[in-house]
Amino acid sequence: MSIKGYGKQLRINLGERTSKEEQLDEVTMRKYLGGVGYGSMVLYSELDEKTDPLGPDNKLLFATGLLTGNHMPGGGSIEICFKSPLTGGWGESRSGGNFGPDLRKTGYDYVIFEGKSQDPVYIVLTDEGLEFKSAQSLLGKTVEEKTNEIREEMKDREISIMCIGPGGENLVTYSTIMCDGRAAGRCGAGAVMGSKNLLAFVVKGKQEVKVADKEKFLTAIRKAMREVRKNPDSAEFKKHGTTGDIPGCDSMGDWPTKNWQSNSWGKGEVLYGHFFEKNLVRPNDCYTGCPVGCGRVIKVEDGRFKTPEHEGGEYESISAFTAFLLNEDMDCAVHCTYLCNQLGIDTISAGGTIAFAIECFENGLLDKKNTDGIELRWGEPDILPELVKKIARREGIGDLLAKGVRRAAEIIGGNAIDYAIHGKGLEAPAHDPRSGKALAVTYGTASRGMCHIHPLEGMLYDSGKVDFGLIPFGLQDPETIDRWDEKGKGKAVKILQDACTLPDVLGNCKFMMYCGMTLDHFAEIISGATGWDMTVQELLKAGERILNLQKLFNLREGFGLDDDQLPARMRQVPAFGTYSFEERCGINDYEMMLREYYEARGWDEEGNITKDKLKELDLEKEKYPPQD
Repeated sequence: MSIKGYGKQLRINLGERTSKEEQLDEVTMRKYLGGVGYGSMVLYSELDEKTDPLGPDNKLLFATGLLTGNHMPGGGSIEICFKSPLTGGWGESRSGGNFGPDLRKTGYDYVIFEGKSQDPVYIVLTDEGLEFKSAQSLLGKTVEEKTNEIREEMKDREISIMCIGPGGENLVTYSTIMCDGRAAGRCGAGAVMGSKNLLAFVVKGKQEVKVADKEKFLTAIRKAMREVRKNPDSAEFKKHGTTGDIPGCDSMGDWPTKNWQSNSWGKGEVLYGHFFEKNLVRPNDCYTGCPVGCGRVIKVEDGRFKTPEHEGGEYESISAFTAFLLNEDMDCAVHCTYLCNQLGIDTISAGGTIAFAIECFENGLLDKKNTDGIELRWGEPDILPELVKKIARREGIGDLLAKGVRRAAEIIGGNAIDYAIHGKGLEAPAHDPRSGKALAVTYGTASRGMCHIHPLEGMLYDSGKVDFGLIPFGLQDPETIDRWDEKGKGKAVKILQDACTLPDVLGNCKFMMYCGMTLDHFAEIISGATGWDMTVQELLKAGERILNLQKLFNLREGFGLDDDQLPARMRQVPAFGTYSFEERCGINDYEMMLREYYEARGWDEEGNITKDKLKELDLEKEKYPPQD
């Protein structure tokens, strides 16, 4: 029996070329809601301990949520869940675009890919059914070439496509799954897809999800949409996108520079000025119906980095190819991020890994014999496009760098590990916890490792003084704290994580919460869709349950206390820049903040989940026995 507000699930075995339609269970869905919540349950229950991330037994789950849809503020989301080949732990990656809403229109909320196809294939899912199509002719082609060829073959420009580039085919551990110009970028989902010989997934449908109370549902959506549209941050997102944050982050000490040797550079305003005047073509909605439109269409008009118009230019990507590398050539940064998207590799990990390699070269751990004759230097734009291509193709030095900084450091040896800036194996993104200490705890404890999605709650809380409407639920008023305070930050992060993981659970863009959408809006929409009497308290408990289940996943894979630590460099006062004389910005007692966080979570001092906490969250029947 179908559940109001939900579609169905499709399980596809690529090796056997079979599929199975499955109904969802209402008890399970209310417990985990959807998106990465439901994905956590599926992967925890169906994957064995130590499953090879690139073997046929790993699963690739495409997940939507109750708030996925073109009519929904922030509804253009697709969540992809898997065991990460980069970290060996919990993997999730989100992409904006029309793919998520279009998947729901086929009647399916979740599609699970299992096994491995003998030959390269792409999958087409429409109202007419499922097709396995040969992808032999797509091998080696860029993302744009693949999507154009598929659309021409199907004679349909309106289909939604997610595909991998050469990076995914070559199993780069941080390769992406692309949705036109949008990326499911982190943790290596592209490599998992490539390991299954699945090159693309195509969807198109016209079905409508049946809801319990249509009038209540639409009224709640309109209420949330009005709130987002009138919020002043929405207009700023439209005008400047995320890249517009560069000058402010630089001045606030929130812009990791020269492989995290500093948290500021002093070049942000000039670089963004060039981007806004020379590279920006127009704002862009990532999906049809977005009330914010933070996307950018950009280009490089001419010169040696000439680049066609394309969607891209987000804050993280541009930062990874400017501040991370001391590269002052914005045209080069735009070109390199374009190459990453076309070749299907994560911009953040690529920039971070190149920064790591430059520092290894500078300190004699690599030389020209290791780097194909390339002299790796800071602030040298001409070497960057070639390094991106080498990584995607796994050629020469690119093969080493395609493994990510943690594994590359282990291979290089010596003190290379000191230059490998990561959390749980995931390369660090472009926000710095020396700008606000809550970010340190979110970086250390995030389920998938240091990422640019889950830590933002800490940054906006500390530095932006955003409370997300959570003060009534125990969050200390950010106006009463200093961004460099450490006491109380562990407790705050627990509440922030429980609440702000919910957009990824509900299939919604997190930026809506930055533009006025609250958990009250979520609860009202869910109640209209499902007929449940959903409350904010139940949503927060679901968020807590899901994060604990992801923690169980990582504990089962051997993660422990050491994996919740931060790199030493990230904790130190910056070596240069505006904040190099500001002792308060150094992270002085991370261990205290971590203990405070564990206590707030109800975990033991080693970060293990207690039996009492599992019982409280209705997780006591899970097959991993926690330590007391």
